[in-house]
Amino acid sequence: MAMIRYRATCLGLVLSLLVGCGGSEQPAPAPTPSPSEKPEPQVESSTSTAPAKATSADASGGAAQAAVAFNPGMTAMFKPTVPEVVKTDENPVTPEKIALGRMLYYENRISLGQQISCNTCHALDKYGIDPREKNATSEGHDGQFGGRNSPTVYNAAGHIAQFWDGRAADVEEQAQGPVLNPVEMAMPDPEYVIKVLKTIPGYVEAFKKAFPGEADPITYDNYGKAVGAFERKLTTPGKWDQFVNGDMGALSDAEKQGLSTFISTGCITCHMGTYLGGQMYQKVGLIQPWPDQKDQGRFEVTKNEADKMMFKVPSLRNIAKTAPYFHDGSVKDLGKAVRMMAKHQLGKELSDADVDSIVTFLNALTGQIPVDYIAKPDLPASGPDTPGPQSKVTRAAAQKDSDS
Repeated sequence: MAMIRYRATCLGLVLSLLVGCGGSEQPAPAPTPSPSEKPEPQVESSTSTAPAKATSADASGGAAQAAVAFNPGMTAMFKPTVPEVVKTDENPVTPEKIALGRMLYYENRISLGQQISCNTCHALDKYGIDPREKNATSEGHDGQFGGRNSPTVYNAAGHIAQFWDGRAADVEEQAQGPVLNPVEMAMPDPEYVIKVLKTIPGYVEAFKKAFPGEADPITYDNYGKAVGAFERKLTTPGKWDQFVNGDMGALSDAEKQGLSTFISTGCITCHMGTYLGGQMYQKVGLIQPWPDQKDQGRFEVTKNEADKMMFKVPSLRNIAKTAPYFHDGSVKDLGKAVRMMAKHQLGKELSDADVDSIVTFLNALTGQIPVDYIAKPDLPASGPDTPGPQSKVTRAAAQKDSDS
């Protein structure tokens, strides 16, 4: 009965926030849904409909928000806690797939220049982000830079979809994208990736173990399944999960007050559930235009006008460790990011005290990296026919020679 009362309290709080933010307005045209394949249902809503607009209680003065007393029932909005593995019927996780996926995650021979692996842009010992980022986005093949910030890979398997624009349904599909992206790993086609893997004897054996009974187990889909299986256990439980599960002493009083400020400000509209985000799309610059915004977001995938400047709402887990922030990596300071989100997404000017309070709470969302699980394995040795590093020019020339 206590949990029912907690959930009712939370629901009432969310509804009051929405009503206070103009929840009676007519909804905008519905954005395009995510790819049909999705992770198991989570607490969060998977709709991409924009939350109601907000106005500042004191837009000019930046006064502190009206305090909302901490209530243990607030934790109901963030259940269930992060699982050990994000399961899917489409790709059952096995030790053999994980072992293969771990090797492939660190494998740079499946990039054309053989200098880039998944771990290059999503370093597992750095909370899954690119520690090299100096220009807001990651450097790829031949010194090219992508247009979007590399999001963390941790806990991503539980999201509604993958990439900032949601163009991949799951981590299995996502794993196949960067390898063929000419700006990232630049492999020319799936066939060439498979050709490389088949020339490495250790991978021939590893694929047989991971996909037993298949006549030709080294396929591009199986590459994605192996990496996806490995990533499905890249979760980071921490003291926040202990707190949500009932250990009220896991967070300090300042962190609890930060949670209250987070909720009363309206951040909870998009950042709730297991991952505090990752379950919906939202327009960048919902209330006030986002500065220097050129990226059209999900519109570039769907061509639906309602998807212009819509991006997947990021998870806030480990947010204190995953700068730079936003789809363009334009902000490195977490406090500045909080202030910008309040202004452009909620129409609120936050006081320094409120920003500091929210940042204190966000720091409590840092989880534990699975150090043993992510340890880099010994990669199998190349075979006599394994290609060496190539540029676009030499690869094109080699293809021409083989075709003649």
